[in-house]
Amino acid sequence: MARERTHEISRLEAFSDAVFAFALTLLVVSLEVPHSYRELMDLMSGFLSFACCFALLVWIWHEHNIFFRRYGLQDNLTVGLNACLLFVVMFYIYPLKFMFDSMFGALLPQSRAPEPMALWQLANAAAVYAVGVIVLFLMFALLYVRAYAKRADLGLTELDVFDLRSLAGHHVMSAAVGGVALAIALFAPVRFAPLSPAALFLMGPAHATWGYLRGRRRPAAAVS
Repeated sequence: MARERTHEISRLEAFSDAVFAFALTLLVVSLEVPHSYRELMDLMSGFLSFACCFALLVWIWHEHNIFFRRYGLQDNLTVGLNACLLFVVMFYIYPLKFMFDSMFGALLPQSRAPEPMALWQLANAAAVYAVGVIVLFLMFALLYVRAYAKRADLGLTELDVFDLRSLAGHHVMSAAVGGVALAIALFAPVRFAPLSPAALFLMGPAHATWGYLRGRRRPAAAVS
């Protein structure tokens, strides 16, 4: 894969890390300190929801770190795209927590689970969440498009460019899955509303397929 930079972390990266850290802090402060055994059990019942939110934020941070450790761009357009990405991360912290709380509340008995949603409400909430997924990963894809435009300045080899395109496609696939979830939420009969958030699990097969196809082509790119 592309070589990582060896110079120090930029102020843009440091600021972005601070935003991700604050987003994780918001997840923590949404939890109340238990003052009784019942409150402790209520808190523990939300462990899976918290763990899923934490894992997703770490994944997004990891993808963000991969880009900036490899390309380290700091031009105005990159700063703008990065700002949009961070805005989505911050704005969707509580919607993300709400969706996971609702999902696990329907599967597991929880005294503090959100109020059950009607199907039309679930469709609307899923549409809001799908839009966030689309915008987030489109920002990632556009960051890679910017890196491609600056490939000469970055001194990228043909193999580096191949890997860059592969990573851009990886994020386009994620945005496309978000598009499927949005289409179900907006256009499918309301009885199919639960399929909208469930469609996001297609990211696993989509990424595996994309990785397999690009992996088969990479040896040829390395030779050329």
